Amino acid sequence: MTSSSSSPSPAGGPLVGGPADPEHDPNAAYALEPAYVERLTSRILATTGTTKPLTSPLDGAPLAHVPQSSADDVAEAFARARRAQASWARVPLDERAAMLLRLHDIVLDRQDEILDLVVLESGKARKHAFDEPVHIALTARYYARTAHQHLDTRRVKGVVPGLTRVEVNRVPKGVVGIISPWNYPFTMALCDGLPALLAGNAVVTKPDAQTMLTALLGARLLEEAGFPADLWQVVAGAGRELGTPIIERSDYVCFTGSTATGKVIARQCAERLIGCSLELGGKNPMLVLRDADLERAAEGAVRASFSNAGQLCVSMERMYVADQVYDRFVERFVARTEAMTLGATLGWENDMGSLISQDQLDTVVAHVEDAVAKGARVLAGGRARPDLGPYFFEPTILEGVTPEMTCFGQETFGPVVSLYRFHDEADAVARANDGEYGLNASVWTQDGARGREVARAVKCGTVNVNEAFGATFASIDSPMGGMRESGMGRRQGAEGIRRYTESQSVATQRGLRLAPVLGMSDETYAKVMTANLRLMNKLGRA
Repeated sequence: MTSSSSSPSPAGGPLVGGPADPEHDPNAAYALEPAYVERLTSRILATTGTTKPLTSPLDGAPLAHVPQSSADDVAEAFARARRAQASWARVPLDERAAMLLRLHDIVLDRQDEILDLVVLESGKARKHAFDEPVHIALTARYYARTAHQHLDTRRVKGVVPGLTRVEVNRVPKGVVGIISPWNYPFTMALCDGLPALLAGNAVVTKPDAQTMLTALLGARLLEEAGFPADLWQVVAGAGRELGTPIIERSDYVCFTGSTATGKVIARQCAERLIGCSLELGGKNPMLVLRDADLERAAEGAVRASFSNAGQLCVSMERMYVADQVYDRFVERFVARTEAMTLGATLGWENDMGSLISQDQLDTVVAHVEDAVAKGARVLAGGRARPDLGPYFFEPTILEGVTPEMTCFGQETFGPVVSLYRFHDEADAVARANDGEYGLNASVWTQDGARGREVARAVKCGTVNVNEAFGATFASIDSPMGGMRESGMGRRQGAEGIRRYTESQSVATQRGLRLAPVLGMSDETYAKVMTANLRLMNKLGRA
């Protein structure tokens, strides 16, 4: 593994000093313009007078002091959002869609600024940060272009053909509460909220404290696209303090994070009889079948395991490789992993960046040390790299991982993957389905039909054939979410927007009453209706 040196940041970003400034010490920290930070943090509804320092995982340098919200601020945010939503729901659907299309172009135009901020706050490589504006552009364009398909009132069959007219409306739920994570701070701050806005809702969002600035930039770009400011409220603070006040006032809750927290949120939502969608943890399997293209599979394995330093809900932590190709695959995978470039810069030269925090690094170190102590072999990586930055850890491949090791069944959420041989595909599928998770999987084979057949047997909400995760994640028309303890509900596709609506059936009855008429007895009415039901069945009517 090689290390990259500091290189200039792309022009047009919010930086001052650091490598972006040719007269600045190249070893000094990156920094943000104070006025830029003020513009972003002023978007938070916070009246406590307290702030929380925000530092960059690249070098530990301070980035901002973020104002903190209280439970009273949450209440005020919902009050403002409800007032805004009442008028927003009356805005024609085409006008709402037009704002999403403007956002699409703004995000692409401002991608350098977005990428700088994502890398500074999350520590990820710029190539992985690029996925975020792309995903938001895809999401905005998809829902704008398909708005009528998902939300228009539609006619359905009535009980009496020709005399019963039934329409189904899609009515906005009201105010959606969104609690978003740090690992994809731009896309996760916005992607779930865009269809909520399009469907006529308002949003109150609490982004993760470690990546507040990126989420606040997203809120600013929504305003630039034309969305009313009060329609998208942002609060800041610890989940243990603000989570319950948000859930107590939401009409629907969207959460991305740990399974343990997701279960707490599900119980709270159940108490209020409101809906929720939860994308939770995963211990995702990759299957390399005996006919796989090994060069493609090895390249895909690097992306599958080490994108965003493995801090990706859908990344692979378990690889099952057919005996017939195991040694050849491992040779290629290890070589590609050892050739990766690690670095704490804003340029495009890095193949992998930093972990987000000391807590995340501690988890990764503990999992690897536990596995090695119990007999696992390190084929690549295996070490922290404080010479690069405070939270760097090498991309790591383990062999010989057994059930008593922590990383066998627990999610690591870092750049660590375990390799296993399999003898037949039924065994591989059974092992892939072990455990309680079921978020994402990957199958590699040169026979697409066979790959899809194997995919159907894997208990995961998304399965990619000859791709790691990008094929499903970027296909916005397809639903995305987890089975079992990896969550409930779906983002993307029709399900991703209709979750924010109530279906309302309106039936208009003409002529014939659905009751006895002209002195007909209830018994006679029942006989007439029974005869009609038999007739409709013989005619093949629904």
